[in-house]
Amino acid sequence: MTKLEYKGYTVTEEKDRVIVKGVRDFDPVHIFECGQCFRWVRQKDGSYTGVARGRVVNISFQDGTLVIKNSSLEDFLNIWFEYLDLGRDYSKIKEMLDRDEHMSRAIKFGHGIRILKQDIWEVLISFIISANNRIPMIMKTVAAISELYGDELQYDGTPYYCFPDADKLAASGISELEACRAGFRCKYIVNTSEMIKRGEVRLQDLGNLETARAREELMKLPGVGPKVADCVLLYSGTKHDVFPTDVWVKRVMEELYFKREASFKEIQDFASSYFGELAGFAQQYLFYYARENKIGAKA
Repeated sequence: MTKLEYKGYTVTEEKDRVIVKGVRDFDPVHIFECGQCFRWVRQKDGSYTGVARGRVVNISFQDGTLVIKNSSLEDFLNIWFEYLDLGRDYSKIKEMLDRDEHMSRAIKFGHGIRILKQDIWEVLISFIISANNRIPMIMKTVAAISELYGDELQYDGTPYYCFPDADKLAASGISELEACRAGFRCKYIVNTSEMIKRGEVRLQDLGNLETARAREELMKLPGVGPKVADCVLLYSGTKHDVFPTDVWVKRVMEELYFKREASFKEIQDFASSYFGELAGFAQQYLFYYARENKIGAKA
């Protein structure tokens, strides 16, 4: 057994698991079911098993203690600390955002949300698939693509699959992808993969650009509009001042803040001025709260 103090946490490696004590502002349901990721599956015991960064792990949380099974201390320090955004003070973020009754309710409802720092390539393809799609179907399609093209991993006697890289998807055929039920998005996936492979858009460089410029770069890719671009920037941890807005989020903002119809530009301008650098965090609290409580849903 190995034990150490790391950035405010007590971290212990024990057999095939890492135990992290002193974790606050963390709820696996809020994190893995708030709409930001599609590779984490809830188990019968309430834990979540998922694939990220070439690893498959099982995550559970109770009373300030985070348990990551099938992990080493080295993987926690090099992968999961960053991936789970454990270095960020979410209590301070919530305090700064708690400025009106709507945010107060949203923060209380989704108090355990953390924005994951996912692989930007996987997020890009996942949110291209998300267009006009429901979360269960997105999860099935991403899983099918991973199984068809990704490297196999084993955990607890079950096979899991890494998300394939751009080279593999660029070499795939649209007919093969159609078997994964990506529908009209298949051509976007192949064409985007080809552009990434050729270096026409460099995902690794987006963090060095101003947010508006990073968004423009992503929108060069087939199937990527403003909302998908902002999702990619936010859920990869690249930019946190974006406010992903689709038709449904637009209705939510109209109901909660505008009390009238508002344009997408009005909503983006409002989010930028009202939430500032924390706009992405605000969007997650509001999105999760509104979705679970059917705020903004059509009658």
